Amino acid sequence: MHLARFGRISLGHFPTPLEKMGNLTKTLGGPQLWIKRDDCTGLATGGNKTRKLEFLVADAIAKGADTLVTQGATQSNHVRQTAAAACKLGMKCFALLERRVTNQGDQYEQAGNVLLDDLLKCEYEFRPEGLDMNAEGQAYADQLAEKGHKTYFIPGGGSNAIGALGYASAASELVYQADSLGIRFDKLVHATGSAGTQAGLVAGFHAMNTPIDIVGISVRANKEKQIDNVHKLAVATADLIGTRGELQRDMVEAFDEYVGPGYGQPTDQMVDAISLLASEEGIFLDPVYSGKGMAGLIGLIQKGYFRKDENVVFLHTGGASGLFAYQHLFSKQKVA
Repeated sequence: MHLARFGRISLGHFPTPLEKMGNLTKTLGGPQLWIKRDDCTGLATGGNKTRKLEFLVADAIAKGADTLVTQGATQSNHVRQTAAAACKLGMKCFALLERRVTNQGDQYEQAGNVLLDDLLKCEYEFRPEGLDMNAEGQAYADQLAEKGHKTYFIPGGGSNAIGALGYASAASELVYQADSLGIRFDKLVHATGSAGTQAGLVAGFHAMNTPIDIVGISVRANKEKQIDNVHKLAVATADLIGTRGELQRDMVEAFDEYVGPGYGQPTDQMVDAISLLASEEGIFLDPVYSGKGMAGLIGLIQKGYFRKDENVVFLHTGGASGLFAYQHLFSKQKVA
C-alpha cells in the first residue's frame, strides 16, 4: 500500500497516541483495552476528519480551488475541522448544517461546534432534516461558483474514496505502533456514521493483509444499511489504492443497538459511557459519536463478545467540544 502516490497536505499531528486503558480494563473485567487517540490530531481540537482532510484539501488545491464547501449536522465535527483547514490554508469555507437534532434546548445551535464554526469564520446556513444533504451541498457549491468562487465540494464526513485514504493510512500507522510495542490487536471498535472512517480502515487492513476485525458501532443507520454503505465505500477505496483481491461484504461488521432514538439523541448508555471513561481514564468523549461508540464497546464486553485475553483498541474519533451542546446531561449545576 503506497499512499505517497496521492496528494496530501499536512494538517494534523501524527502519529496519534496509542494508550493502554488499564483502569477501564480492570473495571470491566477484560478484554485488554487500548485507545487510539485520534481526538489528538490537533486541528481545531482534533478529531478523525483531519486525516481525511489531508487528502481532500490536497485534491482541492490541485484543482485550483480557493473555497471549501461541505455539509453536516448542526454539531458537526467535520464542518469544524474543514473550516479550520480552510483558515490554515487561506481558503474560505461555506457549510450547510442539517437540523437533525431539534430537542436539546435553545443553546444547541449556538454552543459547542457551532461556536467554534463562528470563531473559524465559517459561513453556514441551516437546512431541515431529511434532505439529500450532499446534493444540497453540491448545489450550494455551484451557486457560489457562479458568483466567482473556485469551489471544491467535500461530502458529509469527508466520506468518499479520497477522504477514506486518511484511514487507510491510519491502519498502517496503527500496525506500525502495534509492532513497535509487540502487541497483536484482535479487534478495533469505533463509532461509524458517514462510513469513511470504517471504510478506510477496512480497505487499509485488507491491502496489508492484516487480520484485525473492524467493529463499527452505528450512530445513525440500521445495521444492514450501514454495512452496505461501508462496504461500497471500502471497495471504492481499495480500488483507488490498487488493492488485489476481493473485499467481501462479510469483512464489514456493524452493530445498531446503541443508536437509541436517533442520530444525536442521548441514551443512558452513552451518558454512562462518557462518565465512566472520564472518571476511569481522564479522557473525554462526545455525545454523538464516540460516546455511543464506547457504549457499544461496553455493551459488547458485557455480552461476552470478546475473549478476556484479546487486545481490543477503541478508536477515539474526537468531538468533545460537542459536550457543551449537551451540558444538561452531565452538569451538576442547576439550570437557572
